[in-house]
Order: sequence, then C-alpha cells, then structure tokens
Amino acid sequence: MRDTKESRLLLVLLIAIAFALITVDIRGGRNSPVDGARQAAAAVFGPIENGMSTVVDPVGNAVSAIRDSGGRHDRLARLENQNAALKAKLGSDDRNRSRLRQLDKMLNIAAEGQYGIKGAQVIAIGSAQGFSWTITIDVGYNDGIKRDMTVLNGDGLVGRVTTVGPDASTVLLANDPDFTVGTRMEGSDELGFASGQGDRPLRVELLNGKAEVKKGDRLVTFGSQADKPFVPGVPVGTVTGVDPSNGGLTRTLYVTPFVSFTKLDVVGVVVEAPKKDPRDEVLPAKPKPTPTPTVTVTVTPSADASANASDTTGQQQ
Repeated sequence: MRDTKESRLLLVLLIAIAFALITVDIRGGRNSPVDGARQAAAAVFGPIENGMSTVVDPVGNAVSAIRDSGGRHDRLARLENQNAALKAKLGSDDRNRSRLRQLDKMLNIAAEGQYGIKGAQVIAIGSAQGFSWTITIDVGYNDGIKRDMTVLNGDGLVGRVTTVGPDASTVLLANDPDFTVGTRMEGSDELGFASGQGDRPLRVELLNGKAEVKKGDRLVTFGSQADKPFVPGVPVGTVTGVDPSNGGLTRTLYVTPFVSFTKLDVVGVVVEAPKKDPRDEVLPAKPKPTPTPTVTVTVTPSADASANASDTTGQQQ
C-alpha cells in the first residue's frame, strides 16, 4: 500500500475502531457484544496456534531443561560445599577433642607434680635450626617464658626452652643428640644421665655400674639446681634394653621415651617449679599383668575304643 494521505487516515480510523471495540468488550464482560466474533476467531486461529505450540514447545522445554539442569547443578554444588564444610567442621571437632584430651592429661601431670605451667601450641618443627630436633611454640617472653625452662606434655618430658622471642620460643627436644638430662630410677633411686639419639631410644648412663636394672623399669627427671633447666619428677621413659655391666664404672641403658616426638601438638612450659620433689608420683600407674588362663583338657574315650577294650579283655580271659 502506498503511503498517501488516505492510507494514513484509514490507519488512524482502524486504530480508533480497535480501541472502541476493546472498550466495549471490557465493559461488557461475559455479555460482551463482540464475544461471538472472538469465539469465531478462536475457532479459526486455534489450530494454527496449537501447531505453532507443537513446534515451539520442544525448544522451550529444552531451554527450561537446561535452566533446571543448571539449577540442579548449582544445588548439587551447594550441597557438596555444605558437605565439605560439615566434614571440615567434624574434623575440626575431632581435633579439638584430641587437644582437650591432651590438655586434660597435661593438667593431670601438672597437678600430680605441683608444676605451674603455661600452655602452648606447637606451630613449627625444625624450622631453620639445622639438623636439631626442635619445635617452635606460640608463647614467648611476653607470656613469662624464659630460657632453660622445662617443657612437658601429658605423657612426660618434651624438652627445654633454648631461645625466647616476644611471642614464640624454640624448644630442644629430649631426643636431640645435644640433649642431656639427669634421671632417677623408679623405686631404686639410681641416678644417671639420659642423652638423645634422634629416632632411637634414649641412652642412659647409670652412675652405679652394678645397679640392678631390668626391662620395664621407669625413669623420671632428677632435677637441676634452681630447677633450671629441669624440674624434678617429670616422666622420662621406660627401660627397653640393658647393656651388660662388664665391671665398668657405669651401666648403659636404652630407654624408650613416654613422649612421641613426632606427634607433638599441645605442650606446657613449667613456669613455676614444685615446692618439693614429687619423686615417682607423676608416673602413670603400671598396667596390671593379664592372668594366663588355665586350660584343662578331659579325654573321653570313644565308643570304638571301649568296644576294643572289651574285646581285648574277653580274649585274655
């Protein structure tokens, strides 16, 4: 159609008629005078609409499916993240429970020995101290820590403080080759000196070469003058090997430490020594020996054996 004045006037007229019909239809509601025309139009254009819907719906469904799939993926990702967070929380709870157990054991040792301790956490191992067996703990002179203080945990002697910073300190472990501590045997009170041997048992030289020692005997720290670097009574370890004396002036023992130096986490620095030597009071109770069960075997003769015995008796008669 050519764009003329008449065509523009016709377009305006058609638009006016359309608005008029819409107004009449809205005001008429269910009794609208154009309802019949609308139904006729629906009858004509309905099948075309359905056909187009059949063509278009699969595409819409596919888009919806992709959108839902993305939503499901997001929900799955959220669930996986929540699950990972829950596992991390449970792991953290397990770790906290482990630390509480360690702290409880350490407080028991402190109570038994009357040690005043400052709790600390291991934050580094070895660091830059060469080949020494050392740990770094998260307390320093701001916490009242000084050089040559005894360090222990819930199992026994850990080591001694060698370097102190504002908020961290270095501890030389008892299994370091440069570490030496005076020891006392449980019960017999035999004195000696224990030295570290790395990942091997401690080597203890008893001052009495004729001392009676056996596997399973236990040792504690003897203590130092002015309680530095060692306070008395801290559990050291259990005798697992004894060299023959051979008439020497000293006797060599091999002692497995109570402390596992590869599993250190919560430790305590003894900031106040006990008023009296606790001697053997801090050692854990010895395990009770398990009784060996006695088995009694009763032999019951079989029927065949009884019959044979009867036959033999009859033949002898």
